[in-house]
Amino acid sequence: MTTIADRARELTGSREPFVHATVVRAQEPTSAQPGDAAVILPDGSIEGFVGGVCAESSVRTAALETLRDGNTLLLRVLPDGTATFPDTPGARVVVNPCHSGGAIEIFLRPMLPTPVLGMVGSTPISAAVATLAAFLDFEVSASSDYAGATAVVVAGLGKGEQDAIRAALDAGVGFIALVASRKRGAVLLDELKLTDAERARIHTPAGLDIGARTPQEIALSIMAEVVRAVRVDGLAPSSGGPVARPHQAVDPVCGMTVLVGPETPHARVDGQDYWFCCPGCLASFTAA
Repeated sequence: MTTIADRARELTGSREPFVHATVVRAQEPTSAQPGDAAVILPDGSIEGFVGGVCAESSVRTAALETLRDGNTLLLRVLPDGTATFPDTPGARVVVNPCHSGGAIEIFLRPMLPTPVLGMVGSTPISAAVATLAAFLDFEVSASSDYAGATAVVVAGLGKGEQDAIRAALDAGVGFIALVASRKRGAVLLDELKLTDAERARIHTPAGLDIGARTPQEIALSIMAEVVRAVRVDGLAPSSGGPVARPHQAVDPVCGMTVLVGPETPHARVDGQDYWFCCPGCLASFTAA
């Protein structure tokens, strides 16, 4: 049987983002035990066990948030009416209204693939960018297959630039840095006949304006812009295309936020859809 550790290694090897969830503390009568673990995928699906239906719903919702911001989180799920823990940096408290009771703490660790930087060109600037990118823990690739690349830097200085830009756009790369003067870059992009959406993904002149002159300084300005796009703007790898974020709804009975999926308890009343954290809340709602 595949263990959660095996599954985590498999996802890491295939460069798929996920959240590794581990129960670190549990209080009876919760069904989870310290050491129980699960992985949560970007579509909100969960593999493994970290508690009952209500706890699982809270875990899935919080896990997707950690995938978006990349920060670890200690999730404390408390039974209704329990005194809350004091606020702690990196921790969040949610109240579990289910009747089973029991408190549980779950550590959520987002596992994001190493960002890939595609490099085009063989110049002093491209060499400096590759060196700095590797220092910043990017995986540097000279392949013309840009699927999976977080960003592509085109520093060919006139050699194969348009073909590389078109290939990167077609591969879905969200950030393409073109090393060129403002005038030459504008002419080159005009010749490509880009849509407005495609043009917005190309940054030229490449890099932040720091007055860079040497290849090393230019590399610093380019990587600073790439890092800002990743950390601030949420730039994601191109592989696999965008993953649709699952719809969220509020359980009208207990007030919990739930992720809507095929297995989420659901009722349609007077043309209005309602989703619930568990069958018990659904039964209470429909009996009212």
